[in-house]
Amino acid sequence: MFISATSSLQRSAAPCLSAVRNASFWSGVEMGPPDAILGVSEAFKKDSNPKKMNLGVGAYRDDAGQPFILPSVHKAEVKIMAANLNKEYAPIGGEPEFCKEAAKLAFGDTSNVVTEGRNVSLQGISGTGSLRIGAEFIAKWWPGNKTIYLPKPSWGNHTPIFKFAGVNVGGYTYYDPTTCGLNFSGAMADISAIPEGSVILLHACAHNPTGVDPTPEQWKEMSAVIKARKLLPYFDMAYQGFASGDVDRDAFALRQFIDDGHDVLLAQSFAKNMGLYGERAGAFTVVCADKEEASRVESQVKIIVRPMYSNPPRHGARIAAEVMTNPELRAEWLVDVKTMADRIITMRTQLKAGLEQNGSARNWQHITDQIGMFCFTGMTPDQVAAITKDYSVFLTKDGRISMAGITSKNVGYLAEAMHAVTK
Repeated sequence: MFISATSSLQRSAAPCLSAVRNASFWSGVEMGPPDAILGVSEAFKKDSNPKKMNLGVGAYRDDAGQPFILPSVHKAEVKIMAANLNKEYAPIGGEPEFCKEAAKLAFGDTSNVVTEGRNVSLQGISGTGSLRIGAEFIAKWWPGNKTIYLPKPSWGNHTPIFKFAGVNVGGYTYYDPTTCGLNFSGAMADISAIPEGSVILLHACAHNPTGVDPTPEQWKEMSAVIKARKLLPYFDMAYQGFASGDVDRDAFALRQFIDDGHDVLLAQSFAKNMGLYGERAGAFTVVCADKEEASRVESQVKIIVRPMYSNPPRHGARIAAEVMTNPELRAEWLVDVKTMADRIITMRTQLKAGLEQNGSARNWQHITDQIGMFCFTGMTPDQVAAITKDYSVFLTKDGRISMAGITSKNVGYLAEAMHAVTK
């Protein structure tokens, strides 16, 4: 009887098992929305116009429109390879020398953050990964309001980075579409209304996507309000040196906040300023009250990192450390990074001049007032659609263009196209 019952059960279960096998476990997974930047690049590839321009991707190009390997970085890599270093795992916190030098670059060699050992600096997976470490740290340990307030607009990846870590996301006024500049009064009003004990994200320089930065005096006013509201400043520094061509000038806001007594969080990327896009070299820093607190914080940040990716890749960090510690290479790098920044600034000047030469009656002053890789042109979605359709100029619908995609050979064509769709 037992054998018979078992056989019957097996026969009745067979159709159910067959149904499970025929239906995928993942049949309920929905198609996600396409990435906006990837979509621009795909459309660009399919276009046959020989004059086509891709102004969507945020990666530097030289005046021939080609990826640029910084000479100083190339020399550093040659030295690293010649050293025949092993491929053992890095520590959880990454390459110690890289972390030390990244902090010194950001805060300054003589900053009390560095000299007093108040910084916990770990290597992250470029800027994105470093931001995510901070998001996880906030979710786990921030004793205040677990909401981070982003400027409106902000880099598109900021929101999911924090939301996926369980941190709530709010916003504060930043960009003024009527002037294509900073709405400083709106920003100050909104920041003054952020609940005490919240977190505020600040772009250290070269705000992405607008290219609009506060002036030094405005940064000082923002610092005072943020301190009065007891907010935790989280700086995203992806463009140090790349914005103005001066690493110290581009660190002004961060260093001002430190001088004003803020303890901050910081995410750094070496993708833009060293051209290490694919090497994913970045750093995450927590500024603490003292060395003892830093020791405790470091232990907990490492506990966060361990199950996320265990330890970071070594090669890019070794290159960056070599550049920062070798006096000759560092001096050459400072020239290299200024070369990139100056080319971008020159393209801004030529684009503005080209629009004026085409007879545009619009005020394009914001093109040269803005800074860094991106420019918020002020073009509407309809104008973006028109410039893409009629001139094969590809950019995101919000009117943001990557200045790195402009060269001395195509800037005139872009000026003509922009004038045609905005007049």
